[in-house]
Amino acid sequence: MATAELPTPSGQRMTLPARLRWAAGAARLTLREPGDGLDRVMGRVRSLVRGGTVVRHRYEAEAGWEERLHGLMGAPWPCPEHAEFEAVWSQTSAELRQQGLATGRAAYGGWDDGDAGLARAVWCLCRHLHVSTVLETGVARGITSRVILEALQRNRGGTLYSIDLPALDPALHDEIGAAVPERLRAHWRYLEGTSRKRLPPLLAELGEIDLFVHDSSHTTRNVRFELENAWASLQRGAVLADDIERNDGFGDFLDARRKLPSLLARADDGVALFGIALKGLGEGEH
Repeated sequence: MATAELPTPSGQRMTLPARLRWAAGAARLTLREPGDGLDRVMGRVRSLVRGGTVVRHRYEAEAGWEERLHGLMGAPWPCPEHAEFEAVWSQTSAELRQQGLATGRAAYGGWDDGDAGLARAVWCLCRHLHVSTVLETGVARGITSRVILEALQRNRGGTLYSIDLPALDPALHDEIGAAVPERLRAHWRYLEGTSRKRLPPLLAELGEIDLFVHDSSHTTRNVRFELENAWASLQRGAVLADDIERNDGFGDFLDARRKLPSLLARADDGVALFGIALKGLGEGEH
């Protein structure tokens, strides 16, 4: 499997304004991957023209989603894993601050770091389902990646496969994977590129996966593509999609499946929504 080395600090300073750096990156992506580049550019254009994202689906967060998720997994509630997760989350945040990196919404060049609510859901899915093969799209600073790798370590085995198209602004590339310490990287396979190019052959190679996390390009087209492909390789586990309020991808995915056990959750900071769909767990279509 071809992998990419994670970037190391270059010491070079980008002097162009952030918007111009993004535009230059988008142009390079469109030349290299026309479909993905145009999808991202048109998504931003539509957002600017409309003054925000317009979606057909009415996404409403579910109160008590964590308790219901544990019920579907057959896991105890209150969750005995929460204390250990909080320790991992606090340590990760502290280590990023030591690197001089702020965390939270818009902290990564205008993009968001992983939220604690989503990370806690991922942690519980990993630990209670004893997953060993996890696939994610989108890395950025690797906060969610760190949580998954810490959980796999406690599961005493497993591998995280991360497909990541680096930010279109090259000034952010030195921060890729900053949250993941060297001690966890032996069980991490980072693949640089778009999910449209990288995801199908990776799934064919792996055969089966236990958990999939979408946090890459948030367009309806890309979310549907990723979820449909991951779902076909999922035997018993879950797919999770972040920032579902930005597009119709997760809603369209659920519409195509009757009685699928699923949850819509509000991020801890109250800003975004994420969705979880379960396979082989709970009741309904698997």
